[in-house]
Amino acid sequence: MTDHELDALARRVGEALANRRLWLATAESCTGGWIAEAVTAIAGSSGWFDRGFVTYSNDAKADMLGVRAATLETHGAVSEATVSEMAAGALDRSRADLAVAVSGVAGPGGGSPAKPVGTVCLAWARRDGPTGVVTVHLDGDRAAVRRQTVILALQGVLERCV
Repeated sequence: MTDHELDALARRVGEALANRRLWLATAESCTGGWIAEAVTAIAGSSGWFDRGFVTYSNDAKADMLGVRAATLETHGAVSEATVSEMAAGALDRSRADLAVAVSGVAGPGGGSPAKPVGTVCLAWARRDGPTGVVTVHLDGDRAAVRRQTVILALQGVLERCV
């Protein structure tokens, strides 16, 4: 996906959120705020984007989003349990109706046999509905894994705006 296509995706997300009068929050680890950057690049995003949390460390996930120490210890930062709690924490600490959370191993190091480079967990939570969680295994270098994560996160937001 080109930069132009990513911008178009973010614009569609914004239109969908605005049309449904929904507010978005992001909780990001491996993307380092890129999801929030993509949506705030869209003019008018102040009408549907509430805030973003960049929680790269485990301490930040706990302090800023309320991720339980037991979750981090048992499942690790890159886990469906952790991103689920990150998304819930983003909703609890914002006025958003919908939150997306991501955590992953972007590389080039940091991978393990259980969670190799390219492993990314994503969660989407709505105040009025269930939380959806997925783990994906992405190919490419650090930049490619991060970019693909942003795209998947935004596509998931768009799907949950219907």
